[in-house]
Amino acid sequence: MDSGRDVLVEDPPTPDGPPPPKRKRDFRAVWLIAPTMVILAIVIVYPVLRAVYLSFQRDKGVDPVTGRFVQGGFAGFDHYLMWLTGNCGSGAGTCPPGTLGADFWPAVGITFFFAVVTVSIEVLLGLWMATVMSRSFVGRSFLRASVLIPWAIPTAVTAKLWFFIFAENGIANRVLGTSIAWTTDPWASRFAVIIADVWKTTPFMALLILAGLQMIPQDIYEAARVDGASAWQRFKSITLPLVKPALMVAVLFRTLDVLRMYDLPAILAGTSGATPTTTVSILAVAGIRQDQIQSASALSTLIFLMIFAVAYIMVKFLGANAVRTQDEQRKGGDH
Repeated sequence: MDSGRDVLVEDPPTPDGPPPPKRKRDFRAVWLIAPTMVILAIVIVYPVLRAVYLSFQRDKGVDPVTGRFVQGGFAGFDHYLMWLTGNCGSGAGTCPPGTLGADFWPAVGITFFFAVVTVSIEVLLGLWMATVMSRSFVGRSFLRASVLIPWAIPTAVTAKLWFFIFAENGIANRVLGTSIAWTTDPWASRFAVIIADVWKTTPFMALLILAGLQMIPQDIYEAARVDGASAWQRFKSITLPLVKPALMVAVLFRTLDVLRMYDLPAILAGTSGATPTTTVSILAVAGIRQDQIQSASALSTLIFLMIFAVAYIMVKFLGANAVRTQDEQRKGGDH
């Protein structure tokens, strides 16, 4: 002790007896989760890694230089350059018209065109349908059940149904009194795909938005009515901000679903790479059917990266995060 300012601190008394035994880790949760993780690794991880590996291998076939059949080998980024730059062996842009390499960027444009147009229409219609179904009226349960019927129908059945509707002598031309080639004309076939997709998947969008509307307290609307807010003001200042988390999740799910669309345009307009409704998924399947497994694997990898990039942008910058709660979304996101 020095000049009364220093404080003497004594060591804490040591407890009598031996130290308590260390707690053993409980691995029961690991053993319960392990079978599921193994199955997911087999059905998801392995195909992805296999596709990446095949994308760097050459296609089996006849060597144009030697005229001999070759088993393949390491190809580097040749397949990726074929898709991205149209390089079919003599430089960028050398893929002849009508080949798969020349159809890549048109297919990307058509895919994003479908994504933007269909998701925009489905958001507007789904929000309107969810707003109607959230009200209390006689027959609301019957309306909710009937609205979900198009979404419950398998996509292949839906595509075949609309194929008959848009046939040359189908219902659409008979009702409209026209002779539009809905399955062969470039823009008519694209709008046919959009109409069929909107009819089928708008109920899914409405269902997700309705779940978000059900979580909004009615007291907020009552307080807004007391303050004299109009219906549009209540919709703009209360409904839209509070339903945004569910709305963004619905937009995320539907956007990712459209980016990998295959069966609907394939059944309506065909599966070759030269159709006006060819998406990137149809292009990948066309490559497999032409026995270009390695180049199709490269395209599948590009599709995976494209979808991952879109999902990352929407989750990171647009707030389409299904993990965060609505309270966190209202507070402005992560702190």
